Amino acid sequence: MIECRGAIAAAAGLLLLMQPAVAAPPLREAPNPGAVPFDQLAVAGNACGPAALLNGFRFGDKNWQRALTSVAGDTDKARLLSLIRTWGLRPSKSLAGRKRWGRHGMNADDLCDIANEVGRTQLLPQLQCEGLMIRPGESPPKLLERVRSRLETSLTRGIPPIISVRRIVLRKTAGKAPEWVVLQGHFLTITSVPRKLEKNADSFPIHYLDPWGGHRGEGRLVVSSRAFVSVPGAVAPCLEADLPQVEAGNQQARAGEKTLLTLAAGIGKW
Repeated sequence: MIECRGAIAAAAGLLLLMQPAVAAPPLREAPNPGAVPFDQLAVAGNACGPAALLNGFRFGDKNWQRALTSVAGDTDKARLLSLIRTWGLRPSKSLAGRKRWGRHGMNADDLCDIANEVGRTQLLPQLQCEGLMIRPGESPPKLLERVRSRLETSLTRGIPPIISVRRIVLRKTAGKAPEWVVLQGHFLTITSVPRKLEKNADSFPIHYLDPWGGHRGEGRLVVSSRAFVSVPGAVAPCLEADLPQVEAGNQQARAGEKTLLTLAAGIGKW
């Protein structure tokens, strides 16, 4: 009897080993993944937007690489400075009385305008800037799929998309209830996402380029369990960006405060 049970157990184990492993969804990757990222620190700590855009051009297909070579300069630093001086110092269409690029960097709408003005010189298609916040009637899982679909579509069309993330903190001020405060925004360039979501997924993996230091990183975009608002029963208005390597905004946090990154907007072709 003991031998029989042992034989059955061994056979069951063998069958499990013979079953095919469940593979993760394949990734959609940037067309030119072996390129060298731009480092915003070659110019300034507030140059993440221009550097993220040039990374999108450089890691894109040959058409989008033409946009990069159209920006004057023989070095990465020279091209970053050229982009800022030629396009970044023009008046902002979204912020009255301000230039696109300044002491606090720039916003996603202005960065998209720069991308399209550079692209037009090479007869490239228009990029879109979209707020990646939850829409009326949209569930968090639907938001997750919308974000994944937007990012993958842009990679498919040859241009790695740019995302805007924000470091936020739940801060308590004397005499007031704690409230979520934005510490700093930052731009990253996406180089890979899954081609589809896994069943019942509440997150998906991404690979990205961080212009702060010009390094590569990986993490996940996640359906958040936190509301980020003071309305009881409210759902989170955006996805969390679980990117442990991104340091943007951490220096502005006070002792004992816990911060997190949230996804705000995306720029790409979809």
